[in-house]
Amino acid sequence: MGKKITVIGSGSWGTALACTLADNGHRVTLWSFLEREAKALVNDRENKEFLPGVKIPENIEITTDIKCVCDAEMVVFAVPSKFVRDRARDFAPYIPKGCIVVNVAKGLEEDTLMRLSQVITDEIPQCRVAVLSGPSHAEEVGRKLPSTCVAASGDIETAKEVQDAFINPYFRIYVNDDIIGVELGGALKNLIALAAGVCDGIGFGDNAKAALMTRGLAEISRLGVKMGAKAETFAGLTGVGDLIVTCTSMHSRNRRAGILIGQGKSLDDALSEVHMVVEGVNTAAAAYALAKKYDADMPITTEINKVLFEGEDPKRAVVTLMSRDKTHENRR
Repeated sequence: MGKKITVIGSGSWGTALACTLADNGHRVTLWSFLEREAKALVNDRENKEFLPGVKIPENIEITTDIKCVCDAEMVVFAVPSKFVRDRARDFAPYIPKGCIVVNVAKGLEEDTLMRLSQVITDEIPQCRVAVLSGPSHAEEVGRKLPSTCVAASGDIETAKEVQDAFINPYFRIYVNDDIIGVELGGALKNLIALAAGVCDGIGFGDNAKAALMTRGLAEISRLGVKMGAKAETFAGLTGVGDLIVTCTSMHSRNRRAGILIGQGKSLDDALSEVHMVVEGVNTAAAAYALAKKYDADMPITTEINKVLFEGEDPKRAVVTLMSRDKTHENRR
């Protein structure tokens, strides 16, 4: 018999992962914040708003009861990054000691600059924390299209337990003990995807996007190494892999928001039109603050912050990037 696993958050990613875990024979509970949303999921057996066309198996229990984690062996946090601390604090009294908590959101906490696994450990000290990250759109995982992710933890045995829980013929999972690199790759690539979308919205070509992605990865790696991550992690699935899919796919909320901004729409209008959480916006200010804290040169991060929050014209931001002082490509 599989594990007792509770998924916290019934958005597109939480729903897709709950379905995957149920496919693997686990006893799955899907927790929703909203009573009306939970009732719709029970009645329709489909997340019509966020993951249409994917049937939710009948053996997945759907609830709003916060005590649903009391007997869980594994808890998956699938809530937007800005709500991770609140939900962790809410569930902390009910999560058993030694339970594995897997965070699948990709972001940073703006006020503290903490990685999300650190936030969870801060609020739920009795748990074993891990993250699941990689190039994985919920729309494709929900449809059982081949996808690959990384389970990461400072404790490799914890990562292996997460690997065992999720892996199947359409969802391949690798393990990694570089949780810092895995989390930073997942969080910071959203900023680069926003910038890539802006380039698309303006009407720039493939050359510009290729350059942006490559130099964006250099920025991510530069900061990550200074924060204690391994450089090779950024050449893997949670670095270049996640960056490619997020910068090129129309499933990407960050790219879609960037396209709208590049077309001249305000940030608020772009977020309203995307109608889903755009994590790059939530992470931008924290990434910029980390760049200053660790003295990491991150010009793309700097310019996307100006576009998002200071009214900088996107075309002017590109000119600024292209007009920087001459330098060596491999400068650290």
